Amino acid sequence: MEQPLDLDTVQAFVRVADLGSFTRAADALNTTQAAISLKLKRLETRLGCRLVERTPRYMEITAKGATFLEIARELISVHDRALAVMTQPRQRLGIGISDHVAGPELPALIARMNALDPQLLIEIRIGSSGDLLQSFDRRELDTVIVRLQDGRAGGEILAEEKFGWFTSPGWHHRVGEPLSIATMAEPCGVRAIALQLLDKAGIPWREVFVGGGVGAVSAAVMAGVGVAALAPRMLPLGAIDIGAKLGLPDLPCLPILLHTRVRDGRAREAVDALSAAFKSAVRP
Repeated sequence: MEQPLDLDTVQAFVRVADLGSFTRAADALNTTQAAISLKLKRLETRLGCRLVERTPRYMEITAKGATFLEIARELISVHDRALAVMTQPRQRLGIGISDHVAGPELPALIARMNALDPQLLIEIRIGSSGDLLQSFDRRELDTVIVRLQDGRAGGEILAEEKFGWFTSPGWHHRVGEPLSIATMAEPCGVRAIALQLLDKAGIPWREVFVGGGVGAVSAAVMAGVGVAALAPRMLPLGAIDIGAKLGLPDLPCLPILLHTRVRDGRAREAVDALSAAFKSAVRP
């Protein structure tokens, strides 16, 4: 079995080539000129060829030395990256995503962020926009992607998404009875907007299902429990928008907002990738 290359000798050769001097290479590596000469001789012996022509007055990289130089640079670069990955502490990125925003695309979005830097420790929390913004303000989360909240300014608009009144094809409203509503638990900005619009339109309603997340509300809708104010992207195939048929008030397009304190580095690249993915996935 052949002996592997000694990285110290390879590094010495690269420094000699870059600095054009054994003396300057020795200074850069905090060693002596004699030690550099010895390392270079060992490398040439291992490779079986002359890498540097040297006399008391000058030194010159040989043709084979020039060929090996590019390979040597790659070898040192890979070594340095491997060392950095294994020795540097993992950076944590805490992200909160509103339950009304995190749709079926979420697994693909997480994979996209992870591909940028597998060493980045990504923690994702799903919850209501209000709760996530409070966690962001307490610096428990680095980034949140939420719906617009009353009294909250700032944030970057990633997209605006149309909402509708959805139910299952088999559900029927009984004339004269309050509208059966499936909602998320308070505090929920979408719930507040939907119920305010019903009250303003003079449409009586009653909550028949309160879910802990959009997934639960969507399941209730498809089970024929009632009507819910949701974005089409969040619903299973087959749900229908019954708003026009029942004369329900139009729901607004609601913005998706990014709040972040991450400004640079790989973490920022991950946030940018997530933001870009939402911009392309969400349609008004």
